[in-house]
Amino acid sequence: MKRIFDFTVSLIGLLLSAPVLIPVIFLVWIQDFKSPFYIPLRVGKDKVLFKMVKLRSMIVNADASGVDSTGSNDERITRIGNIIRKFKLDELSQLWNVLIGDMSLVGPRPNIKKETDLYTNIEQGLLNVKPGITDISSIVFSDEGNILADKPDPDIAYNQLIRPWKSRLGLIYIDNQSFILDLQLIFLTIIAIFSRERALGKIVKILTELNVDEEIIEISKRQKSLYPFPPPGSDIIVEKR
Repeated sequence: MKRIFDFTVSLIGLLLSAPVLIPVIFLVWIQDFKSPFYIPLRVGKDKVLFKMVKLRSMIVNADASGVDSTGSNDERITRIGNIIRKFKLDELSQLWNVLIGDMSLVGPRPNIKKETDLYTNIEQGLLNVKPGITDISSIVFSDEGNILADKPDPDIAYNQLIRPWKSRLGLIYIDNQSFILDLQLIFLTIIAIFSRERALGKIVKILTELNVDEEIIEISKRQKSLYPFPPPGSDIIVEKR
């Protein structure tokens, strides 16, 4: 049922979003006459690599810097790229991956191999399902770029501040996934674009009903500053990558 839902919604989504995506694709291309798409390798279900389709929001060969995590003030982001990131248009293009079966609409966000190689035994559970365009952590950390802005090492900051909770929330989704929960998360992902505070309130309500650990609920409220924390399955804070 999940696959039928994914296929149907992604096909309809691509058709409905075409009037928006096509002009944006042209604007990305015309800025430097290079491919408007960024197609990185990501780790999917059962550790199978796949090519994820994203609208390019950064300069060509941005990967050459060796920095994988991106702050909102990253100089590699183009002018049109800021708009793409603000309205999550780079994620909208991933409906293609959902259509062909690499991804699902809802599931843990796919990561690069360099990051999944760091996963603890518990985090390996994130690779037992198809990755998704959105999930609980996508809403809680929809401001990831702002969190990493001005950090001297965005990759280490990601592993210390975001990964510990992102992984836990991903595992919580896997343990409690259902068609109803998927519908709720898709709806809240849209709501978060216009009212992040409202979306977070609903997420906290869902987590509370699932009897999630209180510390995770507090983090998900996003009312307090994030602090370095070990990833699930470890008692050591990441210091190097």
